[in-house]
Amino acid sequence: DATAGAIAAAGLSRVGLLGTRFTMEEDFYRERLAAMHGLEVLIPDEDDRKTVNDVIYGELVAGEINDSSREQFRAIIQRLADRGARGVILGCTEIGLLIRGDEIPLPVFDTTLIHAQAAVELALA
Repeated sequence: DATAGAIAAAGLSRVGLLGTRFTMEEDFYRERLAAMHGLEVLIPDEDDRKTVNDVIYGELVAGEINDSSREQFRAIIQRLADRGARGVILGCTEIGLLIRGDEIPLPVFDTTLIHAQAAVELALA
């Protein structure tokens, strides 16, 4: 819900989603964003979902940051933009290690940062 709020605050309604294969392919995340917040969530095609998942589990969880993987993610994000995504959700903790908002042409919604900020705001309220 915090991520949806950030997307709405940016005035967007159609975003791409990157995360583990489970997060991208199962309905629990996309459906909540659609049903509760009216967002259209695009996911990468099969080959790109495999790439994202493989990079997360094969590299990022081990602290491995590769420029070639960064370039692959940029290309995947561009393909989502070509399909109409106006922003991209980084729906896995580790993706923010690889992709920063200033590196791509779309607004980035890093769920790790969004949830951390929401937790601080709640604690201070």
